[in-house]
Amino acid sequence: MKILFTNVTAVTMDEAGSVLQNACVLVEGETISYVGQSRPEGEFAREIDCVGRVMMPGLINAHTHLPMTLMRGYGGGCALQSWLSDYIFPAEEKLDGRSVKAGTELALAELIAGGVTCVADMYYFCADIAQAVAQSGLSANISRSLAAFEPTDTPQALPSWREMRELLEEWHGFGKGQILVDASIHAEYTSFAAPRLWEKLAFYAADRKLGIQVHISETEREHQECVSRHGKTPIALFDSYDLWRGRGVAAHCVYVTEEDMALMRERRITAVHNPISNLKLASGIAPVPKMLERGVNVALGTDGVASNNSHDMFEEIKAAALLHKGLGRDASAVTARQALAMATRNGAAALGRNTGVIAPGKIADIILLDFTRPGLTPCHNVEENLVFSARGSDVVMNMARGQVIYEHGTFYTLDVERIRHEVEAYALPRIFG
Repeated sequence: MKILFTNVTAVTMDEAGSVLQNACVLVEGETISYVGQSRPEGEFAREIDCVGRVMMPGLINAHTHLPMTLMRGYGGGCALQSWLSDYIFPAEEKLDGRSVKAGTELALAELIAGGVTCVADMYYFCADIAQAVAQSGLSANISRSLAAFEPTDTPQALPSWREMRELLEEWHGFGKGQILVDASIHAEYTSFAAPRLWEKLAFYAADRKLGIQVHISETEREHQECVSRHGKTPIALFDSYDLWRGRGVAAHCVYVTEEDMALMRERRITAVHNPISNLKLASGIAPVPKMLERGVNVALGTDGVASNNSHDMFEEIKAAALLHKGLGRDASAVTARQALAMATRNGAAALGRNTGVIAPGKIADIILLDFTRPGLTPCHNVEENLVFSARGSDVVMNMARGQVIYEHGTFYTLDVERIRHEVEAYALPRIFG
């Protein structure tokens, strides 16, 4: 199927930072086949006139816990450890596959309407998550995070390891790569009792060429206790177990050191900045400008909605740009283009995805925003408006892998009323009574 977009302002996010006025973009199947200012020849199944619209690559949310939409705002006002111990872990004990799927579908509706086309998720009941994502049309790197609170020499016997293996066998590569499975350690502080887990998972992931997702140095307490236990930071500790031999995704990185940053650049580990969640939980502020200066790839994530309370990636983009300007008293600390790159091309690199840029040969993950709306008018600089003025609600079309999955408030792959009923009638009563 050929779909032609005409008269569009295209923020391509290519290396040159090209913004094309009155452009044409042609999508054939799942792929972008043409980008330019001349109309391509041929016949098209659909032609979309984009006067007043801005096109950009679909947003990539590089750190999520999708089912946690069910706990949106639950336990607010607490720091991370008390929030987890007193609120989140007890609630999660009551989850089952059906409630996880309902929470995932609710998250997907919010993400799709806000312009997200790809996510990295870390949770459990992952087969139910994968099924929901596959039906939605989004792409996802899904990981069953592993933890071990007791010593073990045979981590392969853990139920979570079995779930990870079954997820890999059933879902890795599904839909021509729509679903990819990553390996995952939840964090050092939830697995330090069983270092054999790190050793075995490092070998398992490298042997199968899997990416790795890990929570890293989210709080000062976590970071310092790791140093006290092992004499090494979490980044360095996991490196000593060869965990970073493949594509590494390190969520948070609030307290990474200069030595950590050098290691991250060398091992090509992506730092996923979660500004809103880190602020809400009072965890701190990641040293993003320093990481960028030192050549570390930095992507963006929302974290779980329970600690955010939103999946609006435009909010994260704005926060990532503003936060570091104010903190460093430097108006150029994170530029608009850098903030957009974190949510697009950098996220694609983090997840091993051929997307994040509007260019021929790239997967057709594309969104349109309505720039005729009062909050986006006038427009003196498109990138500035996208970063500092746009909201998820300004998205009027979401195309994922060449398929229009959302347009002008209509979802084409999700039944939102059914999802709402499932959440309200089953999932929430199961967790909260």
